[in-house]
Amino acid sequence: MKVILAKQAGFCFGVKRATQIAFEAAGKNNETYTLGPIIHSPQVVGKLEELGIHALDSLDGLDQGTIIIRSHGVEQSEIVKAQQKNLDVVDATCPFVKKAQEHVKSLSDAGYSVVVVGDADHPEVQGIVSYGGENVYVVASSDDVQKLPKMNKIGVVAQTTQSFENLKNVVSGCLLRGGEIRVFNTICDATADRQQEAKELAGQVGCMLVLGGFNSANTRRLLEVCAEIQPHTFHIETADEISPSWFTGVDLVGVTAGASTPKWIIDEVLNKIEQLNKSD
Repeated sequence: MKVILAKQAGFCFGVKRATQIAFEAAGKNNETYTLGPIIHSPQVVGKLEELGIHALDSLDGLDQGTIIIRSHGVEQSEIVKAQQKNLDVVDATCPFVKKAQEHVKSLSDAGYSVVVVGDADHPEVQGIVSYGGENVYVVASSDDVQKLPKMNKIGVVAQTTQSFENLKNVVSGCLLRGGEIRVFNTICDATADRQQEAKELAGQVGCMLVLGGFNSANTRRLLEVCAEIQPHTFHIETADEISPSWFTGVDLVGVTAGASTPKWIIDEVLNKIEQLNKSD
């Protein structure tokens, strides 16, 4: 049984930057926290906890120390609150997410109603929305666009982990809802490349493994695009979740990983598959 690891698997630029900031902070012996998990990898968050960097759900009760803004960003009001508390704020927001936030603000300031393509419950989207005015709408797909009111001017941005196909479909729907449409493609380049590579790999193998946090939006998106091509696709966080039965009669296994999946997790999965291969 042969294993093919996707070239784009694992940490993207924004995640690498955020984790580097957090681990460097761990060595300074200061009272340091992250606002929310720094990235959507329970294993990385656990390692930071061991080093004394704790993830907080809110700033309530915190009156001193350093707060690191997670890679997904946070709502604008949270940064203002941290500044008012005179906390040392270290912004590890992914530059692609930051750009989406800036576009929402500029569009709102220019009088556009803003449509954000993404998952309304995801912290990245909640943060992006907070930079807009009153008329900001979150849509998961083109079906949701039909529920929007008619608008004169519509600005569109996307959650960075969205598929280009979904963004394109939403924009097409918006053309029927407004007279003027302005679109910013805020999908991360690495995300688009990763999805395309995973799709191609899924078409070549008999079994596909997608590694990453179960709370990771970009990992779930990888799972969706792979499963459309290869029904024998499995989403796992760690090597311990692998079942030998998945590889019965399989000659070629594909492995990809979400942008928040550390290299050591990928290596452990590859080692586990190799051990199973030897035991056959």
